[in-house]
This record gives sequence, C-alpha cells and structure tokens, in this order.
Amino acid sequence: MSLSHERLQQKSRTREAVLAGARALIARGEAVTVAAAAAEVGVSKATAYRYFSDPNTLAAEAGLALDVRPYEAIVVHSSKLREKLLAIGLEMFDLALGHEAEFRRFLARNLDASGQNDRRQAPPRGARRTAMYRRALDETPHDLTEEEQARLVRALSVATGVEAMISLLDVAQASREEARATVQEVAEAILDKYLPTKKP
Repeated sequence: MSLSHERLQQKSRTREAVLAGARALIARGEAVTVAAAAAEVGVSKATAYRYFSDPNTLAAEAGLALDVRPYEAIVVHSSKLREKLLAIGLEMFDLALGHEAEFRRFLARNLDASGQNDRRQAPPRGARRTAMYRRALDETPHDLTEEEQARLVRALSVATGVEAMISLLDVAQASREEARATVQEVAEAILDKYLPTKKP
C-alpha cells in the first residue's frame, strides 16, 4: 500500500470518527456542533473543522449514516472483486433512492458550504463510498496498478452516488427502476474496462 493510499485511509477514518461523534450526540438528543462531535471521539476541533466546517452539513450526513449497512454485510455474498464493487455501488445508489429527500437536502447544504470556500478547501463527500471501494481493492486479489485502482474508484464513485440519482431522475427523467438499471449498466461497463471477465 502506498503512502498516499495510507493517508487517504487515515483521513477516511478521521472523518468517520467525527461522524460517529455526531451520531452519538444525535442518539442522546443533544445539539450537533463540530466541536462537540470532535470532543466526543477525541479528535481535535481544528482537525474536525478540516472535514466539516458547517454543523448542519455534519448533522445531515451523520443522520444519513445511521442507515448505511456495514461493508461486511454488503459484500457477504460476494467473493470476487468485481462482485464486491458492484454490490457496493448498488447499495450506495439504493441508499440514495431510499432516502431521496434527505440526500437532496444534504447535497444542497454541502454545496452551499462548498460555495463559500475555495474549491480546494471544500469538505470531501462520498468518503464512505470510496472507502468501501478501496477496502474491496485492498483485500481482494487483482492485477491493477495503483493508478488504475484510483481511476476505477473515481469512475465508480461518479456513477453510483446521489449525483447519479439526481442526473437520472431530474435530467434524464428516468423512473426509479430505470435509474437503478442504468446505474448497474454503467457500473458493469466500468468494471468491464478495469476487470474484464475472462472468456471460457
């Protein structure tokens, strides 16, 4: 594993820790602030603000995270890398469809917060999705280079999240069933490029 990959994993763990702190506050019925969420899990306030500058965005994402199944449950029936990646992509898309209104509100809040800052300082989104893709790549044998892995994660991330849902439902005017079928088709095309199935 490269140093840059290790840094990404550390960032993902820190971000998830702050979200866990926010979920603990929500569970106790307490107000969610960035400082309180950070203190809950022993992360410094300054570090937490690098990930969540807006408490409303933090609270919105923490609320959504309550319904995310753990990685192990998502890939339990998948042994091959291709199967795991497809299962993760469809799980994330189904989550967005199942919580459409909440995801739209979260995206709106996040875009508002991002618009007030330099683009390079915008808080990262989709960290859960990309972390799961990277975990599948880390724990399952494959022949991809680090650069190919990075491109694969980027391609799957753009094709399987809330952004894809909005494009398909609002722009393409697809039904929810058509949208899911399209996401699966696009994800499989991406996987065909990077993990082609072997011909008999």
